[in-house]
Amino acid sequence: MLPPRLIRRLVLAPLVVVLALAFIVLSPFLALLALVFGLAAWSRPGRMRSLRLTCFALVWFIAETATLFGLLGLWIVAGFGGRLRTEPYQSRHYAVVRWFLDVMYDGAVKTYGLRLEVDEPELTPEERIARLARPVIVLSRHAGPGDSFLLIHELLSVYGRRPRVVMKSALQLDPSLDVLGNRLPNVFIQHSKVGESVFTEQIKRLAAGLGSTGALVIFPEGANWTPGRWRRGIRWLERSGRGDLAAKAKDMPNLLPPRPGGTLAAIAACPDADVIFVAHAGLDNIVSVGDVWRNFPIDQLIRARWWRVPHDAVPRTATHDAQVQWLYDWWKLIDSWITENRPGGAAVRQGVPEPADDTAEPVTELSALAILHPVGEPTPCDRGEHQYRALTVLCVTDKDMAGIVGHLDAVAGRRIGALDPFH
Repeated sequence: MLPPRLIRRLVLAPLVVVLALAFIVLSPFLALLALVFGLAAWSRPGRMRSLRLTCFALVWFIAETATLFGLLGLWIVAGFGGRLRTEPYQSRHYAVVRWFLDVMYDGAVKTYGLRLEVDEPELTPEERIARLARPVIVLSRHAGPGDSFLLIHELLSVYGRRPRVVMKSALQLDPSLDVLGNRLPNVFIQHSKVGESVFTEQIKRLAAGLGSTGALVIFPEGANWTPGRWRRGIRWLERSGRGDLAAKAKDMPNLLPPRPGGTLAAIAACPDADVIFVAHAGLDNIVSVGDVWRNFPIDQLIRARWWRVPHDAVPRTATHDAQVQWLYDWWKLIDSWITENRPGGAAVRQGVPEPADDTAEPVTELSALAILHPVGEPTPCDRGEHQYRALTVLCVTDKDMAGIVGHLDAVAGRRIGALDPFH
């Protein structure tokens, strides 16, 4: 449950500042300790991972603290918040976002050797004019905060856009993101409290207010991919009488079925906007702090590709069903691109085996992990065992979970999150 805004401002923000100052003071000792651990594990894969994480955490703490103090200063000089919605102060807040993301991007480059390669349309005179003259609606796969931050960084620092983002309300637990996200035109979605129609209306208002340099960023999947979400999304389509869409979703093993509501509402609300579809691969496994420790790639190339659909080629006047089919066709293209551009040539997900019956539907994270191992394939804990459902008895207490999950993460090559209900 998300704490009220007053609690977040008066408790969470000062707490992060205190933790940041403590970390900065202790950083020389922590770096030395991380170096010792790194040297001890030099021969293992991902060497010096502890030192890299310490340095990256130091960059984040410094950037977070500086941003919070900068935002406090802007609030004071804006007449204690009275002029925050005016154009000059909106521009200053976008400048703060750009600075923060630039610092974090440079930190990732220096500590982890992160490299980004973007495949974009050829910069013809027509393309150059289109990039400068029209608002855009950006539809991107949902693959964790790492890829999302890279996307926003590119829009701000490379393409000179002012992004408006539709994101989960839980991200407001980060103090700087909480303040910036609520001072700038964004939408925080919390499905458990109100219906989707409320957020659809908010998204329409964001889209209708886009200027020529505006960019509305939407993640139509609504959540990160997990086996359970993927399977439940397909079942939801089947039970809704959309077997045609369910069949298409089954052919997209890398993505969840897109939710068309907010996407199509935004497209209709801004008829002059081009639509940008974005595919990316490389930071899919980075969802939590633990993932940064276990899975953050070292010296890896992150690939991205985007396609522009001109405003007059977007099927705004087509029927609702035709627009949904158009969205699914683009999603299939993105899925195919991901399959071909996985870092290191990682294997493609080959679909998720169905449980024997509905009563066997996994409801825990451990059960979700078991789904990764089809019947007939050895499980990580017993190479001679050929029934993946045996994994469900490995952890019967909470204290066992962390170790088992970490081991299975390493074997699976990616993190599998809890199976939240598909909305």
